[in-house]
Amino acid sequence: MINFNAPSDYPLIGKQLVQVNRVINQRINTRYPELQDALRTMASHGGKYIRPTIVLLMARIIDPSLKNERLIKVAASIEILHMASLIHDDVIDDSPKRRGAVSIQSRFGKDIAVYSGDLLFTVFFDLLTETAADRASFQRNAHAMRHVLNGELGQMAERFDIHQGLTNYLRNVNGKTATLFWLAAGEGARLAGATNRQIFCARSFGRNIGISFQMLDDLLDYSSGDSLNKPVMEDLSTGVYSLPLLLALQHADAAKKLKPLLAKKRQLTADDMVTIQQIVKASGALQEAEQLATKFTNKALQRLHELPAGPTRKLIHELTISMLHRNK
Repeated sequence: MINFNAPSDYPLIGKQLVQVNRVINQRINTRYPELQDALRTMASHGGKYIRPTIVLLMARIIDPSLKNERLIKVAASIEILHMASLIHDDVIDDSPKRRGAVSIQSRFGKDIAVYSGDLLFTVFFDLLTETAADRASFQRNAHAMRHVLNGELGQMAERFDIHQGLTNYLRNVNGKTATLFWLAAGEGARLAGATNRQIFCARSFGRNIGISFQMLDDLLDYSSGDSLNKPVMEDLSTGVYSLPLLLALQHADAAKKLKPLLAKKRQLTADDMVTIQQIVKASGALQEAEQLATKFTNKALQRLHELPAGPTRKLIHELTISMLHRNK
């Protein structure tokens, strides 16, 4: 089973998350041993189940009594889509680690990793076929997949581009990260019978919290501990410039020091990367990144507070605030 603490972490929906977990494990079966091993390994690494949690909590905030198989399958499908995108991302980035463990592509090879991601996409479509009530449901999910891909393509197109700026960063994050939060929140509310306005608020909450989530990940990669984290080293070596670095480049003094180092591209040494981290920290970019993440978190909370009050909304509020203070 996937390693997570649903009942204790989210007591309001713990039993439902266990059901989501069960559906995922049932659906990732295949008769090909290597592929099965890879999928089980990916599952056993233990995701945080943030997206299924949002599906279930948004449904509960609208209808606390709603408990059905369709809701569970939708929550599982979004997590499976997320898992597939992670595996493919690791192949593209040649990442040796995922969630603190050896990545699928590093352990099993790129062929098995690609096939694993592809199989998860087919599982996602199977679940979508079982749960979609109409053509609009398919369109929403197709829309989400396209935006995730566009975000990834945008990030790829801007590798090593020191002039990409905050606008391009936000566009890419809005696609590759925030879209699945948008989908999760909106589908949860919709399945619970929310009004059009409530669905809009749920989706807006999801999108803004997704953007904030990515910004905080970027920030923590630079600010956690004294040594440079592996995600920063991997991003720098592959030309993926995260929020703190992009903000530091907007400061003339920092940019003057950073540009000669970044011009080395894939020839950056470990010492170069440490120097880049020090320049970014000294520029004040980490504080700016935190302020920007807080701005999007507050936008999310504004929309959340338009939804029905009660224990579920309070829990979502607390989870949202806790994101601002989480540690690696």
